[in-house]
Amino acid sequence: MKSYREELWFQTKERREFLNITPQVERVLQQSGIQEGFVLVNAMHITASVYINDDEAGLLQDYEQFLERLVPQAGTYRHNLTGEDNGDAHIKRQIMGREVVVAITNGRLDFGPWEQIFYAEFDGRRRKRVLVKVIGE
Repeated sequence: MKSYREELWFQTKERREFLNITPQVERVLQQSGIQEGFVLVNAMHITASVYINDDEAGLLQDYEQFLERLVPQAGTYRHNLTGEDNGDAHIKRQIMGREVVVAITNGRLDFGPWEQIFYAEFDGRRRKRVLVKVIGE
């Protein structure tokens, strides 16, 4: 068994954005040379998320509206008493999740229909990284 590690870096223009990072993960998988195994894709910041779903514009807007209703940016958060203003971003990350694991079969991501990997940013406009770790043979 072997492993391959690479970091992807993102800097969004907006505070909240949803980026389809499937092509970048596929590139890392090809670079690894691994044909059978698993890939872990992990947001390395506590105000960002990685998740799998459909790349459909209406659904992305639904996520944005749902998260804002559930955890409004303008809400009252004790974390913000520390001088930060991103208490909502920490909670949104917990809701959307930290990482995904995808099976690798015949050198390809083994997705179900319409599945894509997304990086969700909840406190952007600065450089953040995503770990891609490929393990297998």
